[in-house]
Amino acid sequence: MSKKSTKYIFVTGGVTSSLGKGIVSASLGLLLKERGFNVTIQKLDPYINIDPGTLNPYEHGECYVTEDGAETDLDLGHYERFLNAPTSQNNNVTTGRIYQTVIEKERKGDFLGKTVQVIPHITNEIKRRIKILSKQNYDIIITEIGGTVGDIESLPYIESVRQLEWELGEKNSMVIHLTLLPYLSASGELKTKPSQHSVRQLMESGIQADVLVCRTEHKIPKEQRAKLAQFCNVALENVIECKDMETIYEVPLYLQKQNFDQVVLKSLDLKSEKEADLKDWKKFLKRHQNPKRKVEIALVGKYVSLQDSYKSIAESFIHAGAELDTEVKIRWVYSGDLDKDNVKETLKGVDGMLIAPGFGDRGIEGKILAAKYARENKLPVLGICLGMQIMTIEFARSVLGLEKANSMEFDTSTPDPVISLMADQKNVVEKGGTMRLGAWKCTLKAGTLLYDIYGQKNISERHRHRYEFNSEYKELFEQNGLQPSGTNPDTHLVETLELKDHPFYVGVQYHPEYKSTVVQPHPLFLALIKAASGSKN
Repeated sequence: MSKKSTKYIFVTGGVTSSLGKGIVSASLGLLLKERGFNVTIQKLDPYINIDPGTLNPYEHGECYVTEDGAETDLDLGHYERFLNAPTSQNNNVTTGRIYQTVIEKERKGDFLGKTVQVIPHITNEIKRRIKILSKQNYDIIITEIGGTVGDIESLPYIESVRQLEWELGEKNSMVIHLTLLPYLSASGELKTKPSQHSVRQLMESGIQADVLVCRTEHKIPKEQRAKLAQFCNVALENVIECKDMETIYEVPLYLQKQNFDQVVLKSLDLKSEKEADLKDWKKFLKRHQNPKRKVEIALVGKYVSLQDSYKSIAESFIHAGAELDTEVKIRWVYSGDLDKDNVKETLKGVDGMLIAPGFGDRGIEGKILAAKYARENKLPVLGICLGMQIMTIEFARSVLGLEKANSMEFDTSTPDPVISLMADQKNVVEKGGTMRLGAWKCTLKAGTLLYDIYGQKNISERHRHRYEFNSEYKELFEQNGLQPSGTNPDTHLVETLELKDHPFYVGVQYHPEYKSTVVQPHPLFLALIKAASGSKN
């Protein structure tokens, strides 16, 4: 395709939050990429936090980490998993970061004595952030705006979109509005009025939706679709139905059946000779929906009541499971409920275990009991970040005889700090964005299980932590069978641990779940499922 200029697609939401703007954006991105366009997706979040890094997972779900070390909204995980392409710190912007930048400029005198206001200064910064990705030569930039139309905190973003549409000119941008068609069982009908009001509110802000994507539990009747088109000022073919699917991975195919990608390309005056056949996607979906075997994995964590807290881990199991023709059932285990009396019964019957990442001391002893259960019962287990540290503490107490061993995160006075605060973190006061973040190198020892799993010596994985394996204990652990099999070549930080004489007892300091995609399942999740299947057989 001969590229003339970057085209912009804005995705807004109405009626209610959590309708799935991220999945619709990711699905559209996939369809356009399959047609040969260079596409990226960004998320604009209206909250005043600088980033989600300091948010409790119960508040906002998982904090996703990019290659360049940005702590971002979990929707960026969907973007990467669907597009099979990395995002960056420029793909997620919050109101907090917008205001921080504008205030810093004001303090430096960049505005030359002007009165700093929402319009034009805040809106100009929002527009700059939206357009900054165009420097990377993308054909199409999809921008998802968090929240719903009418939210007070979303108003500057909506105004920025209005201005940008005018500045970019006709056919260079478009707005997709995602809305809800509630079903009233008493009358047995879908109601269009909430969507009409939402579109009208968008129009009052100076924006006309080009495409209406309607979340619905039931198929939209022709007369209802025509009514939406007429009262929302969109073409009939631009009213797209988005029914509830069994899995999010069906959404791109469902939208494609309604020519969603063609409607978008027509609105942007773009042409593509290539069809989006989604061959690999369909193959993945077929294997996911028709597994030949089944394993159950216990996910032991402290945020299991909100499963979005471990979104990337859950999706990684789906990717790897499909690759292995295996249905992976997750048994969500709250570590705070585990004790010596119930751990055996709670974990009875599982084929494998994942000890989840997290922060703080709540539920830690339960995780330690789970690690001990997996070690003693030869149950395949993968520990991620804090999970690896838990495995370290348990081994030190139970095998090395260091009864009071602990992490300095939980006990600063422990006589055996087998997990210690990283040297570059000791003088850190501010919590936001100061952890070890992003992609770091790791060198794996030849002859180890991790080396065999990855099939190479040098790897790169994403991190998010402050505490590390205390290398002063490295030799003692090695002598007793828990082997540090991977280290950072520059800092010598222990990145991976694995237990000899165990089918699969692996801990990693990094987060492999951030790099798993539909097209490229992560090798560690593949290995855990294989081990769990072997354990079951």
